[in-house]
Amino acid sequence: MATRMRLKLKTVFVLYFMVSLLGLIYALMQLGQRCDCTEHDMPKERTISRLRGELHRLQEQARKSEATRRPQKESSLPTIFVVTPTYARLVQKAELTRLSQTFLHVPRLHWIVVEDSQRKTPLVEQLLAKSGLTYTHLHVATAKERKLQEGDPNWLKPRGVEQRNEALRWLREDGKAREGVVYFADDDNTYSLQIFEEMRNTQRVSVWPVGLVGGMKYEKPVVERGKVVRFHVGWRPSRPFPMDMAGFAVSLKLLLDNPDSCFDGNAAMGFLESSLLQGLVTMDQLEPKADNCSKVLVWHTRTEKPKMKREDALQPQGLGSDPAVEV
Repeated sequence: MATRMRLKLKTVFVLYFMVSLLGLIYALMQLGQRCDCTEHDMPKERTISRLRGELHRLQEQARKSEATRRPQKESSLPTIFVVTPTYARLVQKAELTRLSQTFLHVPRLHWIVVEDSQRKTPLVEQLLAKSGLTYTHLHVATAKERKLQEGDPNWLKPRGVEQRNEALRWLREDGKAREGVVYFADDDNTYSLQIFEEMRNTQRVSVWPVGLVGGMKYEKPVVERGKVVRFHVGWRPSRPFPMDMAGFAVSLKLLLDNPDSCFDGNAAMGFLESSLLQGLVTMDQLEPKADNCSKVLVWHTRTEKPKMKREDALQPQGLGSDPAVEV
């Protein structure tokens, strides 16, 4: 009896051992095989795909909504007509590129570029065509007797007179607009975007400070009780309007209502701005901007003239830069 019991226990133990061993071998064999999880992954992939599609749809809807709202909002803004005289020189393309990319951030801006040239140049034509801006391209050459000669200081003769007056002629004769603001922006100055929003609602002539001008940190109208009473300038403050060209903007309607107002090419040094403004406005009618003329938002900067000593030395050897490469 006892012997049979031991044989049964031994048999049960052996069978249990064999079953366990087979289970272990099967488990080890399964470790090396890839799990077919397709059935588990499919619902997750479908959910991700659906969410991506929904996100794309919402993004498209938001873009269309913004595109619909923007023209309606911008169309109600007065247009700023920016007049820029320019002339051929090594840094011309660099200056106009920098300026154009500032203007791209300003809504409702129409750029009037006037070349000091007998004809429109390909460099300026192509730059304007690629700029993405609304623009008008004009040209008029400065009379020989009014041109600065090599070595003349910049202040010796008024510059850009014919070009600014040509822009005024276009606005009066060829332009379609009757409302807006006109601003004379030289291509070498530096402009904060805020200055354009400050000037946008000009009724007659708006004014503000200009930095780094006239041998001073800034020149500015002095405002008391919301009115311009005098000017903080370092040279001849007795001038009718001792301001830099970058320091004011004029209502287009005011210019159209005064068809004879223009810049005087024979104006004495420092009186060019006054030659235009005297026929348009009085000091007490000036509209101070930029927090009552307490903030500088435009700077009278000037790019240094490039030194071409090495270029000049290499040219006679035939090793100079390729003239076909536009700078």
